[in-house]
Amino acid sequence: MNVVILAAGMGKRMQSSLPKVLHPLAGKALLQHVIDTARSLQAHSICVIYGHGGDQVLSAVAAEDLKFARQEPQLGTGHAVAQAIPVLDDAVPTLVLYGDVPLTTTSSLQRLVDVAGRDKLAILTAVMDDPTGLGRIVRENGQIVRIVEQKDASEAERAIREINTGIMIVPTPQLREWLGQLSNNNAQGEYYLTDIVASAVAAGVPVVSAQPGAIWETLGVNSKVQLAELERIHQGNIARQLLEQGVTLMDPARIDVRGKLVCGRDVTIDVGCVFEGTVTLADGVSIGAHSVLRNAHIDAGAIIRPFCHIEDATVGAQAQIGPYARLRPGTILAEDVHIGNFVEVKNSQIAAHSKANHLAYIGDATVGSRVNIGAGTITCNYDGANKFRTVIEDDAFIGSDTQLVAPVRVGKGATLGAGTTLTKDAPEGKLTVSRARQITIDNWQRPVKLKKV
Repeated sequence: MNVVILAAGMGKRMQSSLPKVLHPLAGKALLQHVIDTARSLQAHSICVIYGHGGDQVLSAVAAEDLKFARQEPQLGTGHAVAQAIPVLDDAVPTLVLYGDVPLTTTSSLQRLVDVAGRDKLAILTAVMDDPTGLGRIVRENGQIVRIVEQKDASEAERAIREINTGIMIVPTPQLREWLGQLSNNNAQGEYYLTDIVASAVAAGVPVVSAQPGAIWETLGVNSKVQLAELERIHQGNIARQLLEQGVTLMDPARIDVRGKLVCGRDVTIDVGCVFEGTVTLADGVSIGAHSVLRNAHIDAGAIIRPFCHIEDATVGAQAQIGPYARLRPGTILAEDVHIGNFVEVKNSQIAAHSKANHLAYIGDATVGSRVNIGAGTITCNYDGANKFRTVIEDDAFIGSDTQLVAPVRVGKGATLGAGTTLTKDAPEGKLTVSRARQITIDNWQRPVKLKKV
């Protein structure tokens, strides 16, 4: 099938310079959600109709499998679809979607495609308790004969509760013909795509319908309020799926997945956690409250305590992280590594059973097994122009308040005394200490604060 996505609207009610269709829902632009759904239908071609904020829209979603057509000026939905006519394949029907209706599911659209076949006009309709402002489906003897917009509807037509979602699939040759017959003789002075329904009836083309799995699939975004409402609906759906998979969510209303979250068995996620990009939590992982994970892999049995930030990092099995720890890109931790409160690790590999439990910075380092890194330790990896690497071999002990000025190596089993500033390699199995000599000054008195006159 052809897919045409209407994404040219200004979105004045968003009160933003960002085009409406580029506002994010679950970390992804509204329009990108719709494009991804179109791809899931194995569409023959996808054409995005853009207008307001055109350059931004093009740069945000451009891809080899997408075609674009500009609508300028913007004269209604029928006029918008007409801009795609040159790129449509007459051999397949055309599905019309909307760039600000992000949550329509593949299964609902497939039902619409199935009922349409190759020769019917099919409309996705829904029954709403309050259809105010929406186009009504007008039927005679059970058959759809036209769609009437709210502003053009009679009192009897406004009482109809079956509404047009705007999503429809149409035989492409007839779509070309009917679009050419549209008139803007209506309250809005626009060319309505919905007017092709009357054309189909007049031509004897069957007009059929299908319904979505849920009303929220048809909801669009016209304001920040509606965007926030859809965000909660979407996150609620994700939370429900996770619960059905066996994940324990301490509060399903307080989780945000802005990408792909893959969970094993017996995973527990506390409140306020955010998952971005692709995150994998293996069996038995526990994620503490208010942690943020982006493009991370957490292996089996690891514990992430509250308020941790983990980005582009791998955490090994049975590791313990946090609270208040930060793992930055390039961090790879092996099994049973302990990274404690206010410890930051960047572009470093730490082997099994090593620990940095308090107040440390480990950057551009290779750390062996069973290493203890004391509180206040810093790898001094940057000279203002270049980064250098620190190597700490197996079984080393790094005393508190130590600075390792890279490039430097700490040998296997070496011990660095507290307060050491290491500028040369420390030999394996020995104690290395670098301190100023301690002295006591007799007869010294602490200064006394002068009284104000």
